[in-house]
Amino acid sequence: MKKNKYIIIILTVLLAGQSALAQHSINYDLSKILSAKGFSTTNRKVSELPNHEKNGVMLSADAGEGVAWLNGVTFTNGIIELDMRGKNVEQQSFLGIAFHGLTDTKTFDVVYFRPFNFPAADSVKRSHSIQYASHPEYPWQVLRQKFNGQYERDIKPSPNPGEWFHVRIEINSPQIKIFVNGNATPSLVVKKLNDHKSGLLGLWAGNNSDGQFANLKVTYLK
Repeated sequence: MKKNKYIIIILTVLLAGQSALAQHSINYDLSKILSAKGFSTTNRKVSELPNHEKNGVMLSADAGEGVAWLNGVTFTNGIIELDMRGKNVEQQSFLGIAFHGLTDTKTFDVVYFRPFNFPAADSVKRSHSIQYASHPEYPWQVLRQKFNGQYERDIKPSPNPGEWFHVRIEINSPQIKIFVNGNATPSLVVKKLNDHKSGLLGLWAGNNSDGQFANLKVTYLK
């Protein structure tokens, strides 16, 4: 019995060690990346946050959607964490994270938020607070028409639409889980709408929207 017990203990330690080796985390200082000209942008400009708040960056508002891709960063499976801040302005606050992007910069997955819907009195509007989409084949319009309610949800408890909120996105293809403000229960769980398992990583803003981003941490799972 003792021998079996020792074997179990040894196996547990070895498995724990393998798990630790199978992942590593990187904290990306977005402000330093901006200073080093480490972004490649599509339809957006990137600038420092006012007063260098949180060592983060902000994307400019512009017509259409835009992305600031992190140069040299390839993301596969893992965990993406960061702080975001939008604003409580109807149809002018869409911000999120693009991942598994292809080099054409038009093909990518995105998880994004509509802060102006966070406090909405109407339950349907609140259910549009968080969105997963896969561009260009499955933008929100197609998903809402063909799969209504499957790829967007409300957030409980609802964040303040004008304040920083924390996002944790767990991606283990094909499953995606999104947690907000440290909640133990995910706000949205979906399956990827494509078979892309690797690609570019970037900060995303939607039509007529700016966005603020800080404290980006990525845990890579091998």
